[in-house]
Amino acid sequence: MGEQREKLWSKDFVLITVSNLFLFLIVQMQLPTFPTYAKETYLANDFAAGLTASFFALGAIVARIFTGELLKTKNSKVILIIGLCIVGITTAGYYWTGSIVLLLLMRALFGTGFGISSTTLPTIVTNAIPAKRLGEGMGYYGLSQSLAQALGPMIGLTVLTTFGFGSMLSVGVAFILLIFPLTSIIRAYKQPTPGAYAHETGLKRFYDKKILLPAFLNFCMSITYGGLVSFLAIYGKEANIEHISWFFLCNAIAIVLVRPIAGKLFDKKGHIAVFPPGAILIALGLLGLSYVNNNVILIISALLYGLGYGCIQPSAQAWMVKEVKPEQRGMANAFFLNSIDCGIAVGSILLGVIAAHSSYAMMYRLSALLMVLFVIVYALSRVFAAKKSKNTVVTAPVTQNIEA
Repeated sequence: MGEQREKLWSKDFVLITVSNLFLFLIVQMQLPTFPTYAKETYLANDFAAGLTASFFALGAIVARIFTGELLKTKNSKVILIIGLCIVGITTAGYYWTGSIVLLLLMRALFGTGFGISSTTLPTIVTNAIPAKRLGEGMGYYGLSQSLAQALGPMIGLTVLTTFGFGSMLSVGVAFILLIFPLTSIIRAYKQPTPGAYAHETGLKRFYDKKILLPAFLNFCMSITYGGLVSFLAIYGKEANIEHISWFFLCNAIAIVLVRPIAGKLFDKKGHIAVFPPGAILIALGLLGLSYVNNNVILIISALLYGLGYGCIQPSAQAWMVKEVKPEQRGMANAFFLNSIDCGIAVGSILLGVIAAHSSYAMMYRLSALLMVLFVIVYALSRVFAAKKSKNTVVTAPVTQNIEA
């Protein structure tokens, strides 16, 4: 008889995953609608309109750093409720902003609430996932975010154009109100034992050296994604591809399909089974995109990129969470999420500069080199780890003989 597997789809796991879906739906509804709203309502220029996303990201990044620290010693349920309250209040409060300055400040506050909530939820869900199925569980949990990325912009833009800005905000408030009853019946919260965590000093409070490698690799991958979300629409016009938006749809489909499989592979074989193949798939997808001249190549490129992205991202999160102590999981999740946001921000700037001095096609070819760097760094880390392990084995008997 085979080994009996611990239950993954518990009530807590489902409730937390659905809560994450609603949270990310709110965010994804707002991302494409706020630049348009800022332009039409406050006559903002492109730079000011773009700041609506930048201020949101800045608030989220800063909040995550301190949330990861708080989750080591404070009740995760209280922290989550505070974050959700900030998200709900600011979502409703947008309606009464009377200037672009107030709108930007509100976006930063909203980002703060989202940063707190989006760090706390994955930390809580790791308490509900059996240790031996962590990769698989994080893969399924991440599907809620992928689904929100696919549906959120469509819902937000449809409601905005059909019913107006106030109705779009009302839908967001409704989503946040749905989360509260769900979180009230979750039992996976953990109150850290007083004195169980020895406080680090300085910057070591906010990171652990064991998670730097997967965070860096995730950062490299996210740079390439920044080039997609920022410039794909413009590239479609340059390459005369009418249905360039199909890339995001096919990319999302591939991510949804591969996440559970990649999670199971991670649990059974470790990150070596998903990281190198995932990086190669992303590189091939970017190269294909750089030479796209018809919809078939576009779809194939999107599927390749999505398969690679879906392999690496949930596995990177599971890897980081497994490397740290239970009380450090909030910090690990904060570091993981910030590596994504920082990568997207750097990608938008760096790849934009490259495109300005060459072309968008060349930009995507060069961004594929980041995945070559990804593989090189990962391979070197494996070689270094193997040498370190070998030296440890060789040194042990010598030490024992001396002691004898």
